[in-house]
Amino acid sequence: MPGYQMMFRKGVDSLSWAWAVKRLSGARNYWLATVRGDGRPHVMPVWGIWFENAFYFSTGPRSRKARNIEKNMNCVVCPENAADAVILEGTVRKASLDSNSLREIVRNYEEKYSWKMDGSEGSFYRVQPKKVFGFVESGASNPSRWSFSTE
Repeated sequence: MPGYQMMFRKGVDSLSWAWAVKRLSGARNYWLATVRGDGRPHVMPVWGIWFENAFYFSTGPRSRKARNIEKNMNCVVCPENAADAVILEGTVRKASLDSNSLREIVRNYEEKYSWKMDGSEGSFYRVQPKKVFGFVESGASNPSRWSFSTE
């Protein structure tokens, strides 16, 4: 990770992808940053789930998030715990899911949040990771970066 030499220590391992997935899966709340049409950032807390190597959340079609995504699909998602930070940079689109995937996402979402979804929540959106960064405040591990191809 260029520019972060002071954070790297000899004899200390980097973080594993399993470590990052655990945090992406286990957080209750996430920060979602989207970009307004004029380029200004917009950050809001969301609920979400990690499913099949992507992050899913739902929002209403008239929300600022949804309107921003229509104009610019770049976003950042961060689980709430900054002491064990995961920063997911990616692209977000309205999820086009087959019925089995949608049922699984809704089931996981309802189970995680003890929230019965009735369809009024809006659409699900899928964040496809491009880069993910991981940092631990304790220094027990070296920072890590994972890159993903964009197919």
